[in-house]
Amino acid sequence: MIVIALFILGVVMRLAWHPANFTPVLALVLFGGVYFDKKYALTLPVFLMMITDVMLGLHDMVLFTWGSIILISFLGLWLRERFSWARLALTGSLSAVFFYIVTNFGVWLSGYYPMNFKGFVDCYVLAIPFFRTMFVSTLVYSFVFFGLYELIASRLRKTAYARVL
Repeated sequence: MIVIALFILGVVMRLAWHPANFTPVLALVLFGGVYFDKKYALTLPVFLMMITDVMLGLHDMVLFTWGSIILISFLGLWLRERFSWARLALTGSLSAVFFYIVTNFGVWLSGYYPMNFKGFVDCYVLAIPFFRTMFVSTLVYSFVFFGLYELIASRLRKTAYARVL
């Protein structure tokens, strides 16, 4: 049930108005890696991106965005066995950096910038504002999702609702 609720939240939040790249997507990917069954942790984030990209409009970067989402899912699975709040900050930061590097490399390869060193640098430099908001949103949403989940779980552990979580 929580899987479906968070999936719907991710779709709604990605489609709703938000500052550029200030979405919970990467935080949900990490959360799924830690708390969802492995098959859902690896498939639902990509499915979320597919659905929302179809609604927002498919683009040349889907292989880079979806591919980086899959690889970030593995970071979440790594975090599952080693969870700490410091590691959450680390994996959240790495997720945003990784997404920035991979997707902007795809933008550069797709010919939006000249295929030379200056075009490569320009591609990354001009994407810094988008990276900044994704970085902040990933950390904020990660701590909100993980914190709320742990708070609710700690209060429900000895109740009949413990099975739901």
